[in-house]
Amino acid sequence: MSQWIYIFDLCGTAVFALSGALAAGKHRMDPFGVIVLASVTAIGGGSIRDALIGATPVFWIRDPNYIIVILATVVACLILVRKPHKLPAISLPVADALGLALFTVIGAEKALLMGLSGMIAVVMGLITGVGGGIIRDLLCRQVPMVLRTEIYATASIVGGICYTLSLVVGMDTITSMFIAMISTLIIRLSAIRWHLSLPAFDLKTKRI
Repeated sequence: MSQWIYIFDLCGTAVFALSGALAAGKHRMDPFGVIVLASVTAIGGGSIRDALIGATPVFWIRDPNYIIVILATVVACLILVRKPHKLPAISLPVADALGLALFTVIGAEKALLMGLSGMIAVVMGLITGVGGGIIRDLLCRQVPMVLRTEIYATASIVGGICYTLSLVVGMDTITSMFIAMISTLIIRLSAIRWHLSLPAFDLKTKRI
């Protein structure tokens, strides 16, 4: 069981590293910039999560395989995707959605393994899923995707709730993970496809 979770975690790392590398290519960064952006996207959220729940040293320090996966993803991206601006515009959002789905359940599972409550597990899933993307967007001098009106964090929250509730009703971990990932992915991809968004908070002031 733990082996499958580990594989999911490495897959999520690769997907988010790809997301960061594509964002770096979109902003015409050099190879070092690609590595930095891919790394913070892939391990940023998990590092924040581990620091908050006291799981130190953080996961990628204890297991260098995460760094190897990131570097391998960057090298593959630099070789195979030489002109990111010619990729379909949907490539980055879809890669990010896949990473969000994977990391949401990984973050929630790690919180539960630490003996934390279901509510905290949902929050840790959210932080794991969106933390790296926030750092990536800030380094690219963009408003973080999670703060825009298009549904993003909501998808992660729903995924975390689906995961914890599935475990509560007696489903096994792998089945619960698939349910949560599919739920997160469907909501996020639907938001991308049909531009679904939550109502914006628009505070209008009267001129005196």
